[in-house]
Amino acid sequence: MTGAREAVLGRVRERLARSPDDETRARRDIAERLAGQRRGTQPARIDRDRAGLETLFVEKAEAVDATVAVVKKAQDVPEAVAGYLRERNLPAEAAIAPHAALDTMPWQGSALSLSRRAARGEDAVGIAYAFAGIAETGTLMLASGPDSPATLNFLPPTHIVVLHETDLVGGYEDAWQLLRDAGRGRGLDLPRTVNLITGTSRTGDIEQTLQKGVHGPKRLHIVMVRDGS
Repeated sequence: MTGAREAVLGRVRERLARSPDDETRARRDIAERLAGQRRGTQPARIDRDRAGLETLFVEKAEAVDATVAVVKKAQDVPEAVAGYLRERNLPAEAAIAPHAALDTMPWQGSALSLSRRAARGEDAVGIAYAFAGIAETGTLMLASGPDSPATLNFLPPTHIVVLHETDLVGGYEDAWQLLRDAGRGRGLDLPRTVNLITGTSRTGDIEQTLQKGVHGPKRLHIVMVRDGS
């Protein structure tokens, strides 16, 4: 396949009268342009320190009907999730992303019944891990992959997302840069899908009456871990 690809590209270069040196030069120009990209105008509200960004993120997320619980360390996450479900009389069963960061948490002591897999239609609760949080609008960035199935973001009526405070950024540009840096730094490709989630699913298409949960989860609960462990 690689040989056929090179043959096709070679014929294209020949028709365009481009040499391999031209391609090298073009790649260098693109790399320089990407490296030198300038940020657009940033909202003044994200010009804050870490604590200020956390406050802004919680404020914006709660404004769109998400709930946020802040815990001191990763070991506190399972009980925070169990408590949220218990207080709302929701099932203590969930599909959970097979993410390494979630695996290190002591779920076995939480009385929750968890399945490490993508979500199915019958799942009432899905637990996912956020790649980043964007304080500007209280938005979660979730990057799909084998350890982060995108179905968890849309199928279960209750969506619980674990976010580390250290993955909290000010604006959208910061989140995309974080994603690019992570891919390059770890030798990983960019994810197939990136979902930006702001609050619960809602629509006003039906007789202009606000409806929740029509296109996705009707509950969004964010558990933010403060210690960065």
